[in-house]
Amino acid sequence: MTAPRPRPAYRRILLKISGEALMGPQQYGLHPPTVERIAAEVRGLHALGVEICMVIGGGNIFRGLQGSAQGMERTTADYMGMLATVMNALAMQSALEARGVYTRVVSAIPMDQICEPYIRRRAVRHLEKGRVVIFAAGTGNPYFTTDTAATLRASEMACEAIFKGTQVDGVYDSDPKKNPDARRYDRVSYDTVLQKRLMVMDASAIALARDNRLPIIVFSLDEPNGLAGVVEGRGRFTIVEPG
Repeated sequence: MTAPRPRPAYRRILLKISGEALMGPQQYGLHPPTVERIAAEVRGLHALGVEICMVIGGGNIFRGLQGSAQGMERTTADYMGMLATVMNALAMQSALEARGVYTRVVSAIPMDQICEPYIRRRAVRHLEKGRVVIFAAGTGNPYFTTDTAATLRASEMACEAIFKGTQVDGVYDSDPKKNPDARRYDRVSYDTVLQKRLMVMDASAIALARDNRLPIIVFSLDEPNGLAGVVEGRGRFTIVEPG
């Protein structure tokens, strides 16, 4: 007789993934099989009854800081990066709805023809109705990253945790791909992340998560069925939490 699966440890979460995660083996843009694989992971978690918000970066298409570094005016570059996140959100929405998961893209920059404007109560209602909500266009303001946007939206939606999918299975004190002796943390405090400048999220996002006592779970997106396992408390991950 098959043992019952453990119940998810979290009822409502925000999943943050980078735009680069959608590139797959490519150097630029969207890799449809990778988008579909991530959508299948989200569908599996949704089937467990977890309410899911998502924030997707735009670095696979355009990154504001890179444009600014090349001489572009910073505000313009950041707005272009926000538009890239909308493109990624629409791609993920299409992949999720192809799998029968009702999804809403909610943008901080109004563009009524393709997605909804951000209204907090409406977004909460979508979650309560079992829809996945993808927050796009960051905070709608330049100089703020999608990490900060993810922490802000997670706080506004009363999420119980932020799940950050990366290319490694947790938080390390240095890049494990470059340093085979890198130390991995099972648990680490917000203050340690800030003091040691560990590459989890930018400082503004970490500080906002700390102020709201919002745990951040860092895990690998490359593990098959890794997302559902981590939400159930299985697998390898790092929890960033109060010290």
